[in-house]
Amino acid sequence: MTHSLSRRVVAITGAQGNLGEILARMAAAQGAHLVLIDQAASSISSSAELLVLPGVDLTSYTDCEEVAKRIQEHFGRLDALVNVAGGFAWETVQHGETHTWDRLFELNLRTALNASKALLPLILQSTAGRIVNIGAGAAAKAGLGMGAYAASKSAVLRLTETLAEELKDNGITVNAVLPSILDTPQNRDAMPDAEHDRWVTPAQLSAVILFLLSDAASAVTGAGIPVTGRV
Repeated sequence: MTHSLSRRVVAITGAQGNLGEILARMAAAQGAHLVLIDQAASSISSSAELLVLPGVDLTSYTDCEEVAKRIQEHFGRLDALVNVAGGFAWETVQHGETHTWDRLFELNLRTALNASKALLPLILQSTAGRIVNIGAGAAAKAGLGMGAYAASKSAVLRLTETLAEELKDNGITVNAVLPSILDTPQNRDAMPDAEHDRWVTPAQLSAVILFLLSDAASAVTGAGIPVTGRV
């Protein structure tokens, strides 16, 4: 096992979700020290190499500022942020609710915006600063019932692009991964007749994210990288 992230401090939002848990495990295997951020409670305890921050509302900038303070106190630095936290809803415009659009922009865009802005002063101190956002392949073209989700994920990609331009002279890279359907228990339950072996697994997506955090990806910034499996 390579240790390309040895001793780097990596913060992961939505760390208790399907993707967040696997990404954290794979990052730790590469030697990263972790900050696990989630709104849910956690039974995991912090340690010298791990800071666990449950009960965080990422739609609140005040909460994100407190996260930055806790990271500074625990590690004194931050090298990378992966904005995994987000949400999904399938709803047509005709029969849906307008507040669904607001809710998905809060869950997908505002969480990434708040976390990036609040933690940026720490990342700017790193010699290998990285931000990776979770977009969606659906951001390129909204299908039936996907309008609110696609619009919010498209906004995440625009955030990625503008922040990459803002930070490129500071040596900080900002990229997004654009997955298709992830192979999770929830998605399998929702689509039991689909060809699940064609979907992207959380481990496959995590591998792309970890590459973007590595030195090998130092020349990649402002990119939206499709990770679509065989869908």
